[in-house]
Amino acid sequence: MARTTASGAQRAAAALRDRIADGQLPPGTQLSEEALGRELGVSRNTLREAFRLLVHDNLVVHLLNRGVFVRVLEPVDVADIYRMRAALETAGVRAAAGVPSAARRAVTAAVAEAERAAADGDWRRVGSADLRFHRALAALTGSARVEEAMDRLLAELRLAFHEMPSPRRFHEPFVARNRSIARLLAEGAHERAEAELTTYLDDALAIVLDAMRETDR
Repeated sequence: MARTTASGAQRAAAALRDRIADGQLPPGTQLSEEALGRELGVSRNTLREAFRLLVHDNLVVHLLNRGVFVRVLEPVDVADIYRMRAALETAGVRAAAGVPSAARRAVTAAVAEAERAAADGDWRRVGSADLRFHRALAALTGSARVEEAMDRLLAELRLAFHEMPSPRRFHEPFVARNRSIARLLAEGAHERAEAELTTYLDDALAIVLDAMRETDR
């Protein structure tokens, strides 16, 4: 019985993590046990266990006598997320030469999806495709644990994206840079791809932190 409950909590946590990663649950959103229990078809006890898993993932916070809320990130959180991203994604780029072709195709497929979404003017979808691109880079390591870590990390990163006043201005320049990194990987230029990715992540971090500072003024 305990195993079934745990499995249900994990599924509920995964569903909520996906909603956060897709931008459906912005920072500060209160999570209603009653409403989410109905939507997900789980008991309150199961949902509370799912919340505990998401607290562990740094995606939600439990405020005493108030309830559970989607986490609002601080600049120090964002800087740490990007530090971890750099470690995982550059490891993937360095491993790219020896990975199966399907893993490399996932990188280019995410780039193509972002380009289609940009052409449609759907910038939230661009953001989601961008996250898939970076997950695919980390997945080049061939490590299931790295992929799991990236899933948690990128859901957390989506919370930082909500700080951007204009999703288009934030994402648009990086669509072409994603294509450039994918092209370098396809050409076998792994050192150049790693250097480009490192600069890319530094630039993105600076933009997000600047936006957070503006919001605080």
